[in-house]
Amino acid sequence: MTVIAAERGNVLTVSDIRSWFPALQRRAGSTHVAYFDGPGGTQVPRQVVDAVSDYLIHHNANTHWAYPTSEETDALLARARETLADFLNADPGEVAFGANMTTLTFHLARALARQWKPGDEIVVTELDHHANVAPWMEIARDNGFTVRTVRMLPETGQLDQDDLRRQITPRTKLLAIGAASNALGTITDVRAAAAMAREQGALVFVDAVHYAPHVLIDVRQLGADFLACSAYKFYGPHVGILWVKRELVDVLDVPRLAPAPNHGPERFETGTQNHEGIVGAAAAVDFLAGIGYGDSRRARLETAFAALHERCAALLRRLWEALGDIHGVRLYGPPPDAPRTATLGFTIAEMTSTAVAQQLAALGVFVSHGDFYAQTVVERLGLAPEGLVRAGCACYTNDDEIDRLIEGVKICARRA
Repeated sequence: MTVIAAERGNVLTVSDIRSWFPALQRRAGSTHVAYFDGPGGTQVPRQVVDAVSDYLIHHNANTHWAYPTSEETDALLARARETLADFLNADPGEVAFGANMTTLTFHLARALARQWKPGDEIVVTELDHHANVAPWMEIARDNGFTVRTVRMLPETGQLDQDDLRRQITPRTKLLAIGAASNALGTITDVRAAAAMAREQGALVFVDAVHYAPHVLIDVRQLGADFLACSAYKFYGPHVGILWVKRELVDVLDVPRLAPAPNHGPERFETGTQNHEGIVGAAAAVDFLAGIGYGDSRRARLETAFAALHERCAALLRRLWEALGDIHGVRLYGPPPDAPRTATLGFTIAEMTSTAVAQQLAALGVFVSHGDFYAQTVVERLGLAPEGLVRAGCACYTNDDEIDRLIEGVKICARRA
């Protein structure tokens, strides 16, 4: 299998990175498609496709049996835990896999509910994707818990820090908080929020789905107890990842089948897993590491993410400034100099988000539209039910594509 690798002291150029993505050859009329839909799911590099294909062709089997393909599957899954552990700065024994972040969160919520009592409190936020709200609301309804909600400041797209401190009380059992908003790009200071929760003896669950493609995760630094993300947001297949702090891995009363493993991260994995997806998730991490340089996978990830963040921040600033100058365009979320990802939400006066996305698609520019399951964000911005247009920069986004998006929005605004 071909491996992507940067030269020592240098990260791969955007041109080098783009050469690994077959999807970038797709055309809309006479031009190549520009993908700005990464916040909803990135394109996949050839290295990941090859890893998935290789598994299905040469190693496909169920686990823990005494024949070669089963043993090979066991080894590949163990290697994937090690790879994702490097991605999270975790221990392999803390990494579990599942269908997606939402399913994993529901599963974890049921386990936590078994150790709480009526009247206990869970804190969620208005800024979060509903995958980090609905599971906690469900167990609260079923068990008599209280859910307290931290306000978002519509004018900035950030959490109200004073309200966050007010909502966390001695009765709080869990703070469920997003590291980054998938709708607005806001990066939240999870470490500070976790410290507030810790002062009251509460656990912390972090939704890092939108954060993971943009900022290299360090679960130790964040101060969390649980963290979930999804590989399809960082150039992998549709599979979810759950990190559980070592002290909690073997003690939580996780819903499980009696014959299933009852030790280590496998306790959190229900049924037969998506083996090819897990192998592909590991390949996505190795792809990202190959963009950077260093003496270990983690070191290569650090240099890769630092360079990608700098590149994407520059693209976001260009986009923010140019779209902000177009009559009828309104931007949402923090400005470029605030902590944020390269994801921008906007609207065009007199046009629905669907119509904007359709017109841009006709120009070969693909953006997403709607509420992105960040329903409360859209409601607080007064944009329900139609929502926003969302454009996100990925590792393969280049300056020409930014120019095309800007020109496309100008065309839309003139037609409005």
